[in-house]
Amino acid sequence: MQFRTTGLLLLGAMALPASGTAQTTPAPPAITRAVVAATKLPTVTDVPLHFKAVSITLQPDEKSGVSAANGILYQMSGSTEIALDGEAKMLNAGEGLFIAGGKTAALTAGSGEPSAFLHFFLVPAVDLGRPVETAPAAVRELYRTATPIPDLKPGGYDLNLTRVTFPAQMPSNSPHHRSGAALYYIISGTGANTVDGKTEARGPGSLIYEPYALVHQWGNPGNEPLIFLAFNINPEGVAAVLPGAPANKQ
Repeated sequence: MQFRTTGLLLLGAMALPASGTAQTTPAPPAITRAVVAATKLPTVTDVPLHFKAVSITLQPDEKSGVSAANGILYQMSGSTEIALDGEAKMLNAGEGLFIAGGKTAALTAGSGEPSAFLHFFLVPAVDLGRPVETAPAAVRELYRTATPIPDLKPGGYDLNLTRVTFPAQMPSNSPHHRSGAALYYIISGTGANTVDGKTEARGPGSLIYEPYALVHQWGNPGNEPLIFLAFNINPEGVAAVLPGAPANKQ
């Protein structure tokens, strides 16, 4: 009888570490989002609007200027001083700035290395082909919507640029729909983008347009983080549905 009791005690002691291990299983890595720049627009229905994206390179200490539609700059590498409305702001890699339509900004590249940045625009159709940054800036157009952004409604809208990071090996999220419209730019990693049941790999430099009500999914099957920018427009008070966020019930 004494032997059987001792055996039971030993079995109980052996079970304890397993129970403790189960309780300390780390949570899976979370998707992170950071708003780089944002503004509010009182209306977006006065004229047809398009998304447009360009890449800009300035050599060290070169100067340029821009006077265009509402847009957001995103610094990829190097640095750029932006002089606007009597104030100057230095953008370093990973930072951004909203420039309102009709405002004139002076751009000066930092010293030591070239300045490379992206410029995302919400541009009227009539100005879609208008030049953006002035010489000697090297400008390359990356994307423009072929037709105006559909289903924009009267009232105020939020315009923002958000940086989203998916950890490695992140399964695709549940299908969700776009509450306004968005233009994505993949910075690094390779994402799995599913639309209408078809999944495509999206690597660095890819641009993906999502119009209103598009049902889509995103995941990251790769072994490195997926990092991308989302240039969003959505009705004021209605949160933008970014990958990994709960579906918008608009």
